[in-house]
Amino acid sequence: MNFKDKIRVIEDFPEAGISFKDITTVLKDPLYFNGIIDELTELFSDIPVDIVVGPESRGFIFATPVAFNLGAGFVPVRKPGKLPAETEKYEYALEYGSDSLEIHKDAIEKGMKVLVIDDLLATGGTVGATAKLVEKLGGEVVGLGFFIELTDLKGRDKLKKYNVKSVVKY
Repeated sequence: MNFKDKIRVIEDFPEAGISFKDITTVLKDPLYFNGIIDELTELFSDIPVDIVVGPESRGFIFATPVAFNLGAGFVPVRKPGKLPAETEKYEYALEYGSDSLEIHKDAIEKGMKVLVIDDLLATGGTVGATAKLVEKLGGEVVGLGFFIELTDLKGRDKLKKYNVKSVVKY
């Protein structure tokens, strides 16, 4: 299945020089959407997974059905202030400033095998922070999976210690 045929590319969005990959055109087509989930599931079907973690917000779209397919649970990682119970927080640097993510402290138990699934690998900041949160709670990150990887931004280079796989590369 050629997913690139369905991904809408919008030049100069959200600012000049950016070539935005709009996945809404893929998500609305059930054949392609199911195909993405099947491919992401297949990439990690040979390893044991207890929990699939999806970072806010588009990671939720892909991580939940992959968790279902793998017979694993799902845990969301959110921006600060969005989770109701006690959380663990991880701050990470951006090009200008910083950001942070949170996870419930009781979401991951020591030794759990955790797969992180997100829509896009760009610079690796969000998924790197997500992996660090999992590790802070004692989980073992067994893989990082993405629908799209933007290879020019070299996010994979920051994630060398992890098993990184993607479905589509630009």
